[in-house]
Amino acid sequence: MKLIFRGHDDRYAVEQSLLAFFPDERPVYDGEDDNCAWVNLSEGSVYTTATTKITYRGKTARGVSREVIDDSIDAYEKERLRQKAVKLSFFKAARAITGVTPSWGALTGIRPGKLAARFLEEGKSPRAVDRILRDTYFVSPARRRLAIETAQAGLAAKAELQPNDISLYIGIPFCPTRCAYCSFVSASVEKSFGLMEPYLDALCQEITAAAQMVRETGLRIKSFYMGGGTPTTLSAQQMDRLLTHLNEQFDLSGCAEYCIEAGRPDTITREKLQVLLDHGADRISVNPQTLEDHVLRAIGRKHTAKDIEDTMALALSMGFAHVNMDLIAGLPEDTPAGFRRTLDKCLTYGADNITVHTLSLKKGSRILLEGLTIPSAGEVAQMLDYANPTLRRAGFAPYYLYRQKYMSGSFENVGWCISGAEGLYNIYIMEELHSILSLGAGGSTKMVDPAAGRIERVFHAKFPNEYIQRPEKIAANLAAFRAFHENRKP
Repeated sequence: MKLIFRGHDDRYAVEQSLLAFFPDERPVYDGEDDNCAWVNLSEGSVYTTATTKITYRGKTARGVSREVIDDSIDAYEKERLRQKAVKLSFFKAARAITGVTPSWGALTGIRPGKLAARFLEEGKSPRAVDRILRDTYFVSPARRRLAIETAQAGLAAKAELQPNDISLYIGIPFCPTRCAYCSFVSASVEKSFGLMEPYLDALCQEITAAAQMVRETGLRIKSFYMGGGTPTTLSAQQMDRLLTHLNEQFDLSGCAEYCIEAGRPDTITREKLQVLLDHGADRISVNPQTLEDHVLRAIGRKHTAKDIEDTMALALSMGFAHVNMDLIAGLPEDTPAGFRRTLDKCLTYGADNITVHTLSLKKGSRILLEGLTIPSAGEVAQMLDYANPTLRRAGFAPYYLYRQKYMSGSFENVGWCISGAEGLYNIYIMEELHSILSLGAGGSTKMVDPAAGRIERVFHAKFPNEYIQRPEKIAANLAAFRAFHENRKP
């Protein structure tokens, strides 16, 4: 669909709304297209008005939204209200043409719960927030509840933070094989085994420099998370070397959470898990994505559902305080019945965290490159509509929530846990509560100044070889982090 803007250039919000209503369409800005949306924004002395006209498959509809914007509000709030007007005008026009109201209504973006959190912090009751999400943004009952509950979990985590708290992330960009849905920058060990030792050398050097910077700026590590890739692609000896150096360099005495994404069961052994325990890991994640063997084969996994069951039994027998399992709704060759079987079985394994992702059709993934068959948006909705009440009946509650581009059905990813088992790092990064210092290839460091409402990012070298060969990039990122925290408001 061709998008024509006048008076603004709010591409992101409009593109997300486009995908929610017209999943087969992609935004076009040049050339011709029979399907077209004109999205105009005009500002008067009191009102800012957005008007959208959409022509789609021979039908035409219009939507109008108006916001009061005056000199009493700051520039950030003015921009938020302008975006709100644009989104609602497009939403109204698109709903008039399609007759569809997406589950998240007019809400777009990665963090739909942040709106609920803002209203709660203003002193509004959960019931009042629910009415706003219903009447202004047209969010469905189930998603309104998710937004409010995850916002409450985020505010509870926020209340426990100190001004000098940050989180630490370390990326291990290696996997045994590449999954069909994946677009992360990760290297198959089969092709890049020779890079693992040089990568660890460079990473240990960055850890040393980063720890010194953290000490000198008076910051405290509140949570630690190692992700990937698949961190347990490392051997037990390599993991021991890395975590020994990490614990020697960083003061982790104030760390409330030490999490390693163990990931795929074909990389997990008793020896590796013992190394994690010995170095203080109190939380691991085992990520089967599905327990249907034919779906595992379709996504390129080399293990079986029985391997997952055995790995979970091993992890729990060794005494980890918290174990998470990741599932994906909408994988190739899966069905609503298969997803139900997977979730029901997972609930028998003893995990206290279960994250239910919705498949995101990412550029560069094998699903798109090879045109694999995936469930429809309606079938994905059936999967998620089963997960929500089933997890609640089992004693789980939602504690963090986010969305991604190109998700099946424009749904969401939700972290569920039993009471007291919330993954703090997940809350901190998704609610943007404090800075995340990222080390290693493929990641991004997010610098957050809550007092000023300011967020900045620096991005790391994408590939292991590039990371190894560019120490100046590592130094520049650490310098940027230092400068941000030395200059932020108290």
